[in-house]
Amino acid sequence: MELNYTKIGDYLLPNLTIERQNNEKINKYGYLRLHYLKENNKPLYTTLLMQNELTNHLVSISIEAENRLLMEQYKNFDKLLSEKNKMNNQLEWVKLMNNYKNMAEEVILKELIYTRLVRKL
Repeated sequence: MELNYTKIGDYLLPNLTIERQNNEKINKYGYLRLHYLKENNKPLYTTLLMQNELTNHLVSISIEAENRLLMEQYKNFDKLLSEKNKMNNQLEWVKLMNNYKNMAEEVILKELIYTRLVRKL
């Protein structure tokens, strides 16, 4: 890997750019992971950036988070969420759906976003 440098004052700073390697989009969870790495795990962020793996890492986190969110939501469906109950008691149905979504999102944030290790997804 060849790095180009720009001289700023007395220092040579590397020209680091993120090249888009994946056609997939980075979603909310990918951007949360990016912010976490920048603020709390600077060495890992710099390593991923220099190895040109940051975008791949963020896309894989985005995909994994979306898959988990859908799996967790559907796994928790029960009799209270049937279409019959949806028509009869809409507010209760919405409360339950929001509760399931929040539980799934809490698991995703804890296990994928706010971890210090890089996972092979």
